[in-house]
Amino acid sequence: MKTIFLKEPFDSRQIPAGEVVLALGFFDGVHRGHQLVIQRAAAEAKRRGCRLAIMTLDRQPAIVFQQVPAAKIQYLTTLQRKLELFAQMGIDIAYVAPLTGQLPQMGPQEFVDLYMVGLHAVAVVAGKDYTYGKHDIANMQLLPRYAQKRFDVIAVEHLRFQDQKISSTTIRHLLDTGEIAAANQLLGYTYQNSGLVVHGEQRGRKLGFPTLNLAIPNDERILAEGIYAVQVKVAGQVYQGMASIGRNETFGSNRQITVEINLFDFAQMVYGQQVTVYWYEKLRDQVKFTGAAALVEQLKADKQQTIAYFIAKKNKK
Repeated sequence: MKTIFLKEPFDSRQIPAGEVVLALGFFDGVHRGHQLVIQRAAAEAKRRGCRLAIMTLDRQPAIVFQQVPAAKIQYLTTLQRKLELFAQMGIDIAYVAPLTGQLPQMGPQEFVDLYMVGLHAVAVVAGKDYTYGKHDIANMQLLPRYAQKRFDVIAVEHLRFQDQKISSTTIRHLLDTGEIAAANQLLGYTYQNSGLVVHGEQRGRKLGFPTLNLAIPNDERILAEGIYAVQVKVAGQVYQGMASIGRNETFGSNRQITVEINLFDFAQMVYGQQVTVYWYEKLRDQVKFTGAAALVEQLKADKQQTIAYFIAKKNKK
């Protein structure tokens, strides 16, 4: 996949020659609804014998249009992760448009002329609620007017699951309430975070359950507090384990939230390494124990529950 970071003001010299079918959206999470849009665009590109392109934005639109501070935004998929998923779906060209310069103030006709016609689109595919400016004047229903017969417009219906629209908002809520199994169903893949292994308090090692303490970037959304069955990719190898997101209140009050992972059959020192955590199942809520002994007994039960979960998951295949 060729990735092109567009510049403002629009520079036509960046655009490769040749017609494309263009999928449009912010695509946070690249969930099953987004995947349907991309699959519809891919089928159209194949039918026409041209390349498949996609355009997304370099930041959450709320930062610009609702003045939400960038530091408060947490993504289901960072831009890097989003591009990885695009590549896995067979996109030929990924355009990343900057929400800077003139673009946020553009009227719908200018945006269509530059960022659709200018990208050599012969067909534009997006979800039916996609907008490219003010909702009332820049929606999919009005796009044929701005297209002026220069490209076809394909609006994709919302994908529903159990009578509910699949959306990034719904998935964020599921993560915020710890419902990771349901979130994974809507995503169509296992949710993940990246993190740097940092030094912790070494308490887990003393209890017989050594942990990897992760520093996860602030712009990545993490799950609600709780204990989870996970897999972790470390130096190219994947290990099973159990993760704790919480404040370790057994050992004191008003503590910061930490992400700590006990990996099974793992004894390496990996401080400073980047790892990937795949979140599968919530085991339980956080509990304040009466002391270390009670905590250790619960950790033993959590480990057995995690092992049983992955055995059952393997047997389902």
